[in-house]
Amino acid sequence: MRFDIVTCQPELLRSPLGYSIVQRAQDKGLAEIHLHDLRQFAINKHGQIDDYVFGGGAGMVLRPEPIAACLDGLLAQRPYDAIIYLTPDGPTFNQRTANRLSLLQNVILLCGHYKGVDERIREEYVTEEISIGDFVLSGGELGAAVVADAVVRLLPGVLGNEESALSDSFQDNLLAPPVYTRPAEWRGRAVPAVLLSGDTPRVEDWRQEQALERTRQRRPDLLADLPAEAFEAPRPGRSRRKPRKNP
Repeated sequence: MRFDIVTCQPELLRSPLGYSIVQRAQDKGLAEIHLHDLRQFAINKHGQIDDYVFGGGAGMVLRPEPIAACLDGLLAQRPYDAIIYLTPDGPTFNQRTANRLSLLQNVILLCGHYKGVDERIREEYVTEEISIGDFVLSGGELGAAVVADAVVRLLPGVLGNEESALSDSFQDNLLAPPVYTRPAEWRGRAVPAVLLSGDTPRVEDWRQEQALERTRQRRPDLLADLPAEAFEAPRPGRSRRKPRKNP
């Protein structure tokens, strides 16, 4: 999968996308992430890429010419499945969106800055808009890093254990259950005995129950989308499996 990120602040992205799982995915050839500096497409020798707001008001707006020049160059090289603008106006990013995007091949992420981009760019090029929350950042770069990280880790072969991503929070509209590691007892707190039992069906049932209870307590809004069978008790001797949803 290939991400092309269009930004006027590429340095903000080099660190979050240059370490850990995302970097390993690139090293394995499973993902490509290319940064494109809008200032290379500036309208004059002074590096100008923004201008004042028509109609007055505070703040600056990214001009359409540099963005169009960058996007036209990319579109001339390959087809893109999506051109996504990171903006507080967009639908809130979630795991379902990450799953869907992970099935694509080529994606452009356009980062706004200042007051955003000229509206005509959104009308001419953008196929989808995404927000990472109901707040305003200085630019879309951190949002683009969040999207890229969440999507890349879902690509086949990126994680050492393919089941790891499937058991993450939100994959089944449930929060993840509690997790434990060694030592079995720490400061008087013991790991639940079921996790040490070696009884895989019982462990799976316990995790399902804990995931449901944690979701009830912390994110009850997520339960509205769960199928009825997710709340049913397992039959004796059989494990209740988490419901799977399509991306």
